[in-house]
Amino acid sequence: MNILITGGAGFIGSHVVRLFLKSYPKDKIYNLDALTYAGNLENLKDIEDAPNYTFLKADITDAEEMMALFEEHDFDKVIHLAAESHVDRSIEDPLQFVKTNIIGTLNLLNAALAIWKKDFSGKLFYHISTDEVYGSLGSEGLFTEETAYDPNSPYSASKAGSDHFVRAYGETYGLPYIISNCSNNYGPNQFPEKLIPLFINNCINEKPLPVYGDGQYTRDWLYVIDHARAIEVIYKNGIQGETYNIGGFNEWTNIDLIHMLCELIDKELGRAPGSSKKLITYVKDRPGHDRRYAIDATKIKNELHWEPSVTFEEGLAKTISWYLNNSEWLQGVTSGNYKEYYKKQYL
Repeated sequence: MNILITGGAGFIGSHVVRLFLKSYPKDKIYNLDALTYAGNLENLKDIEDAPNYTFLKADITDAEEMMALFEEHDFDKVIHLAAESHVDRSIEDPLQFVKTNIIGTLNLLNAALAIWKKDFSGKLFYHISTDEVYGSLGSEGLFTEETAYDPNSPYSASKAGSDHFVRAYGETYGLPYIISNCSNNYGPNQFPEKLIPLFINNCINEKPLPVYGDGQYTRDWLYVIDHARAIEVIYKNGIQGETYNIGGFNEWTNIDLIHMLCELIDKELGRAPGSSKKLITYVKDRPGHDRRYAIDATKIKNELHWEPSVTFEEGLAKTISWYLNNSEWLQGVTSGNYKEYYKKQYL
């Protein structure tokens, strides 16, 4: 098989690429990434010389290039992770999210249709999405695969649009597809614009910890390697045309998560208890901020026998340890344009 993984130099994608190289040594794994600010080949230095691995620097928003790559490499399977994914950035520049998340997905779908020529034997378009497409929950209830879409940010609207197009191509053209919607990921290699690596980096450097609003926003958290495992299980055993919700059964308010993170970092760095908590600074809330997300992952657990392998406390400790032991990586990705964006967003 020729397996295309888009966004494979990014946070989640790099862990998926690594897992697939190990799980499918007889297949060719192609990693397609535009290497924007969040894509980093340093994430894959340990496997860059693997005999069944090929990196393709390309942008999914370029329709002609996508068609040419499908023609040249004759991909059998597509695992589509490439996306703009940061809500704050989507508020600043919605059109970029439309271009990447919707137009980029359409370019891949069109290329797959054109090259596969309705001979879908052994073919699959697996689209990875987010729980944010479902909108916001009240104090009770969970997102299921049947929950109606109700996106509230430009990011979640663009991901909802891409989900709809994947399903439409399945219904209209018979394209074999699967979609999964996952809760918040955390772990090694995550770009420090997202909450956990941002706060780890700020704690290390004793900078303010910017908490939106009252800090009571609730999210379901999943260790990234468990997400990669879920993607592999769905790829291998999932039913075409189905949607699978992936979650950690692990809800935390932002402020409770931050308190635990501060305690773990103080312990790791040998600082006095409570040192990092003093850095907490409440900032103006962002527009359209969803109050609560929570995933019901019963379907993938019961049907495909997947569930998280680490507790949140274990995963968070592993994550903190990784960032502390990879200071060169962290310094490299927090230089230049990111610093200017950070100042504009939080200061």
